[in-house]
Amino acid sequence: MTIASDIQAVVTGFWTTWKHLFRRPVTVQYPEEKRVPYPRYRARIVLTRDPDGGERCVACYLCSAACPVDCISMEAAEGDGGRRSAAWFRINFSRCIFCGLCAEACPTMAIQMTPDYEIGTRDVMDLVCEKEDLLIDGCGKDPSYNFYRHSGIGVSNPRGGNPDEETPTDPRGLMP
Repeated sequence: MTIASDIQAVVTGFWTTWKHLFRRPVTVQYPEEKRVPYPRYRARIVLTRDPDGGERCVACYLCSAACPVDCISMEAAEGDGGRRSAAWFRINFSRCIFCGLCAEACPTMAIQMTPDYEIGTRDVMDLVCEKEDLLIDGCGKDPSYNFYRHSGIGVSNPRGGNPDEETPTDPRGLMP
């Protein structure tokens, strides 16, 4: 590098500072004035319900496997009709980096990100949320999506036993 390019870099830095020196600062008085986040802003994680009112989470463990900081833990349980759900579901928001990988990995759209960013607290244990804290009454971003209807697999009937399903194909019958 030459001396001229070094001087040009220093002058450019000083010019940038000089331009911003006389502008009015943009100050938001936070508790009284709140910024509206962008529509795709990812913050608080919630668990949603399907249109029938049941829990969408089937405890497949994909969200906990996708989480890079391992802040999601759960235990699977099976209901009366054979439908899986989470016996308990826990997210430690003090470790969460709000990357959204858990929401992307969820096949049932049970985990969704909301733009609610006010989750700060002084006690770290208040940031550990259980299933009861995370479960909301609504369907979230897609109110018509129902995993069990969409997947075509009836819980109480064997595969192919529902009226709108075809019987499974025997893979050995496809061989030449």
